[in-house]
Amino acid sequence: MTNNTSLTNGASQAATADTALVPKTGSHFDRKGLVQMALLGLLLLVPVAAYFLGHIYYVNLASRITIIAMAAVGLNLAIGYGGMVSFGHAAYFGLGGYVAGISAYHAFDLTPFMTWPFSLPGSDSLLVVWLVAALLCALLALAIGAISLRTTGVYFIMITLAFAQMIYYFANSWPTYGGEDGLPIYIRNTLPLVDSSNALTYFLICFVGLVLAMAITSRLMKSRFGAALTMARLNDVRLATAGISPYPIRLVAFVISAAITGLAGALYADLNGFVSPNMLSWHFSGELMVIVILGGVGRLYGPLAGAVLFVMMETFLGGVTQYWQLFLGLVLLGVVLFAKHGVMGWLAGRERNE
Repeated sequence: MTNNTSLTNGASQAATADTALVPKTGSHFDRKGLVQMALLGLLLLVPVAAYFLGHIYYVNLASRITIIAMAAVGLNLAIGYGGMVSFGHAAYFGLGGYVAGISAYHAFDLTPFMTWPFSLPGSDSLLVVWLVAALLCALLALAIGAISLRTTGVYFIMITLAFAQMIYYFANSWPTYGGEDGLPIYIRNTLPLVDSSNALTYFLICFVGLVLAMAITSRLMKSRFGAALTMARLNDVRLATAGISPYPIRLVAFVISAAITGLAGALYADLNGFVSPNMLSWHFSGELMVIVILGGVGRLYGPLAGAVLFVMMETFLGGVTQYWQLFLGLVLLGVVLFAKHGVMGWLAGRERNE
């Protein structure tokens, strides 16, 4: 009993102090708190201003940043807090997207998704889509994680990549829903009492989703489960010695991580009105990993900072040159060499445990 208590206390002290969604208040905000509030404030205020100025493109761009950041929050839970370097999170992002697309497809055609052993109709309800996307992604992650988490290091990376690629090629060869050409979504999934077809309204839905994802991550990492997950990353032998098996702790974190990423995929498909196997590609898994590294691995606001930087470079530099990824590579190299704690570490300073 004493060992469990000391382990929990030790892991809690070692856990990242960045897990509070709303910074602690006092006589004044600290540097980290100011940076976090400024980041969230700008993300909220800029698209609102753009909407009233008639620049809908920038509202949709902000929605894309928000959704990508939400997907990266899920990956950050696995990589940053759990030490599980997954190279297959595009599988959950794409699965969430296909749930939204297939559901809308059958709702539009008024045809059931399946007729045996029972009839299952399509739905244009966002609440239904989100629930199904989260559950399916969680079940898929449970199956993949149950196998891949029995390995470590490069073997874990390659197994998650292999599973993701199997799902990618399955979607690529599924002609019912477009195959490699993708599936257009002709209707926008709806939310009760809310006009989800309005650009600003949809951005606010995505923004709330991002904040909730960060709040869930924060709450998890401040709990005893978070302390155990941190210790599993730092020293799994010590955790096992205290009587706590690292395997189920990692598996639960992996499943929650996948569910968050899957919800982001469902939002992304609705935003674009289109879903394709590209959402399942290993390229997107790599982009998510780059975003987490850019923002700061294990930083609560790191995925948001990384998503802002990545999407801005892709949008504005990509409009100037097709070689924008060269500049992204230089920025990534600079972060790895000179700002190892990412953009958030550079702006907000290092954590006490770093």
